[in-house]
Amino acid sequence: MTEIAATGLVVRRGGRAIVQNATLRAQSGELVAVIGANGAGKSTLLASLAGLLAPDSGTILIDGRAISAFTRVELARRRAYLPQNPRCEWPISVERLIALGLTPTLPVFGDLPPAFETRITEMLMQWDLLPQREQAATTLSGGELTRAMLARALVGDPGILIADEPISGLDPRHALDTLKRLHDLAKAGKLVIAALHDLTLAARYATRLVVIDRGRVVTEGRPGEILTPSLLREVFEVEGNITGADRTIAVDYIAPLDRDAASAERRIER
Repeated sequence: MTEIAATGLVVRRGGRAIVQNATLRAQSGELVAVIGANGAGKSTLLASLAGLLAPDSGTILIDGRAISAFTRVELARRRAYLPQNPRCEWPISVERLIALGLTPTLPVFGDLPPAFETRITEMLMQWDLLPQREQAATTLSGGELTRAMLARALVGDPGILIADEPISGLDPRHALDTLKRLHDLAKAGKLVIAALHDLTLAARYATRLVVIDRGRVVTEGRPGEILTPSLLREVFEVEGNITGADRTIAVDYIAPLDRDAASAERRIER
């Protein structure tokens, strides 16, 4: 069992608190979707959980051990991180791109060490990339590159995957395919934490939602329990409806929030 526990996280940038007193706990078998409006602090929170950004205060523990106590190699073995809008700038083969996730000491030129071949082939098959094995990574489509980067992140078999907007820019088929794969990873015992903007897909595939607003975790729980029209108004500033349950949940946005009407309604309630 693997667990990440973050308590009282504060992260400041440019003198402003981007993450404020955030607390989050997640463990193996979960696909935790972090949702919130643009600028809410999702990416900063995920970078901190991945150990890439040190918080100004608060604690982050992996299985009871402070994340700051891990060496870079130890941390790389325990968790993988997929940044938002991943890119590959060099025309290396897809096979070698995936292999980079195994160790930072791979040779720059020449054949891959034989010990890595089996694992890399497994990942190529798992992520439907066998036909692209020798293809230059710079020529992949957006969906193919996302799958290749996920394969690179997971080739070392880490217990934790942290992904920042893994379906950003993907067409519907690739978005559905990617989230199903992340769901299956969690079902197989991994811990997956992903920032998502598509609330319908987040609700259908995540085991739990964590809602962040202006740097604060304002609520969390099962999608069907916490996704409400009130939450859409308060966090996303839109009017909307939520229909269905579990894998059929759908979030329908109707209109931007009428702030004047909302303020008047609150005054009447008081």
